[in-house]
Amino acid sequence: MARPIWKGAISFGLVNVPVEVYPADQSHAISFSMLDKRDFAPIGFKRYNKKSGDEVPWGNVVKGYEYEKGQYVVLTDEDFRRANVKASQTIEIETFVPASSIPAPYFETPYYLVPGARGEKAYTLLRDALASENKIAVGQVVIRTKQHLVALIPEGPVLMMNVLRYANEIRDTEGLSLPPKAAKAAKAAGVSAREMELAQRLIDDLSGPWKPEQFKDTYHEDLMNRIEEKIKRGETKELTEPEKEAGGRKKAEVIDLMELLKQSIDKGGKKPARAASERAAAVKKPASKARTTRHGGEKSTAKRKRA
Repeated sequence: MARPIWKGAISFGLVNVPVEVYPADQSHAISFSMLDKRDFAPIGFKRYNKKSGDEVPWGNVVKGYEYEKGQYVVLTDEDFRRANVKASQTIEIETFVPASSIPAPYFETPYYLVPGARGEKAYTLLRDALASENKIAVGQVVIRTKQHLVALIPEGPVLMMNVLRYANEIRDTEGLSLPPKAAKAAKAAGVSAREMELAQRLIDDLSGPWKPEQFKDTYHEDLMNRIEEKIKRGETKELTEPEKEAGGRKKAEVIDLMELLKQSIDKGGKKPARAASERAAAVKKPASKARTTRHGGEKSTAKRKRA
């Protein structure tokens, strides 16, 4: 099990329930590397100081709020905690609502709540009371640097915490081209009674209990099959080190550049200068080899990565 992302307590009335929060979702996405198509070398990204251009190690990175152009207030982890100590340590329950009353667009990210030290009894009490009343607890909590609206939902033996979107984070449907929803809307849209009957029958025929295990990410499998087929056909790219030139390559480049510059001056420095610069670029660029096959062209790597 992963490490908890947050530790604190659920507060409802005078009852505090010590809990730990764990992620409930996991990604199985295929991992791809970003490559330079010229030599298929991996691409890296660096944090750099925009003033000096120097790379900045993580240990030197701080958070700053720009209150005026070029003027910042630096905030530490302690500042974020002390802004509202209670909110950063407590899931404050504010109301209880019917289990089916929260619309789907509000649900965002699921987490598992696990009882903390000496919290089993209070945890069990809250979980089972919610289940017996068919209710969801709604509250707020600060995790890291942001306050979240959350729903606490009993799910078998575990109490789930699902992060919800705030109302102002849900876009209005105004401006979308949608058919009206009313008693006569279907008829106005040209839907016949027979068509509606057939649609309802089809829904009934395909209806069944919710079994999430029956749904598979088939595109993940299809894409991995495609990758493996390309590897079997030899459609791979391999990064090779540039060959070392004997006798001091840098000196040879300088000599070639001097000759090209002289030729450019002799020819008037106009159109021929462009050709000269292209030749100069060719001299500067180390020869790198990318092994390709007769199929070529498509980007891939010989290295297989599975999530």
